[in-house]
Amino acid sequence: MKVIICGAGLVGFGIAERLSAETNDVSVIDQSAQLIQTISDTLDVRGFVGHGSHPDVLYQAGAQDADMIIAVTLHDEVNMVACQVAHSLFKIPTKVARVRSQSYLQEHWRDLFSRENMPIDVIISPEVEVGEMVLRRLALPGAFDVMSFAEGQIVVAGVHCGEDCPILDTPLMQLTELFPDLNAVVVGIVRDNRVFVPRSGDQMLVGDDVYFVAQRDQVERTLSIFGHDEKQASRVIIAGGGNIGLFVAKQLEERGSRARAKIIESSREQAISIADALSRTVVLHGSALDEEILREADVQQADTIVALTNDDQVNILCSVMAKRLGCKRALSLINNSGYSSFLRSLGIDAHVNPRTITVSKVLQHVRRGRIRGVHSVRDGMAEVLEAEALDTSPLVGKPLRELDLGSGLRIGAIYREGQIIIPRGTTLIQSNDRIVIFALADRVRQVEQMFRVSFEYF
Repeated sequence: MKVIICGAGLVGFGIAERLSAETNDVSVIDQSAQLIQTISDTLDVRGFVGHGSHPDVLYQAGAQDADMIIAVTLHDEVNMVACQVAHSLFKIPTKVARVRSQSYLQEHWRDLFSRENMPIDVIISPEVEVGEMVLRRLALPGAFDVMSFAEGQIVVAGVHCGEDCPILDTPLMQLTELFPDLNAVVVGIVRDNRVFVPRSGDQMLVGDDVYFVAQRDQVERTLSIFGHDEKQASRVIIAGGGNIGLFVAKQLEERGSRARAKIIESSREQAISIADALSRTVVLHGSALDEEILREADVQQADTIVALTNDDQVNILCSVMAKRLGCKRALSLINNSGYSSFLRSLGIDAHVNPRTITVSKVLQHVRRGRIRGVHSVRDGMAEVLEAEALDTSPLVGKPLRELDLGSGLRIGAIYREGQIIIPRGTTLIQSNDRIVIFALADRVRQVEQMFRVSFEYF
């Protein structure tokens, strides 16, 4: 696949890194010569210095032969115009744009991005995607990672195995015997910074991060089996009243959550603005690194602090201070993936990475085959995918025990006509089933092939 990426920042770099590693033909455009030099030296991509929406720059980057354009610069208008030019002049089939301003995304302007007006196939709003991830983490505080598939009926969660985990050193096959009515299955384990798909005889050890797939109403019970009985937060402090912080607070109000939120915002003008936009949320003007402000927000009584400022260091320090002052849990927004390895040692319970979330959203539309959803695990070490099985799929019509999937793949759940099926050896996959599958990075291409629309697989 030939792909043009406009924007060589964190998100653009992350997308280029993933796509180039999968032997796609990738060209990257950015106005910064330094960013283009860095990405060209680091990755197997072609770099072009220039404006991503200019026809001559797009032509130099090979727009006339491109299959997809992904516009993820910092400016919504550049992203939108780049997609419009790509459509009007170069007939690029698939156009993806990052649009951050919520004004463009309001329901009564939904025709803006129609084929007749501005033909953008996929709109990605990082603030909304990150905000939704934060809300899922608040709903399941025992998990450090949460993703949903099949209209939310299937949940994949990551859970940390501490020393008090009741099922340590227990072979996975015994878990099925101990909990025969539990609709959940372990699909991946992270140990010593290595991700692997466990076999039935494998055990979980202290310090492991475990990914499991479960029916939605079985998630809390599954977390409890792992020793995580944390209750949903009823008192939440949000540090940072930007787009994400405001989105989270507004959704907590509109969805009737029992959680009561307080926002700490350093800009007086922004604090006044968000106070006017919210009805039940208390807004405090001040620094999230000010101990007096944290105490004024009753941090010692809070269940969770969610640090969502634009500064990773502020988010980390704010979380550490809040935990030291008595807050039960801390969730931080972290852009620099290099920080993630030591966050737990600082007492930060979970974090969200906007780049990872945005890359996952893009990959959903890059993946070949009938791929409905993608979530990247551990900076691309593995992926969780939701795919639709067609008649041509080699998975259809055979008991799972007879399928030679090899290592590195694990089917976690099947969604069929509104019903959730946790796979067993005798399970048969049918045409139109939606499959949630955990795959190591080097096996993702095989998953794509299994769900191709054509007969090309054969």
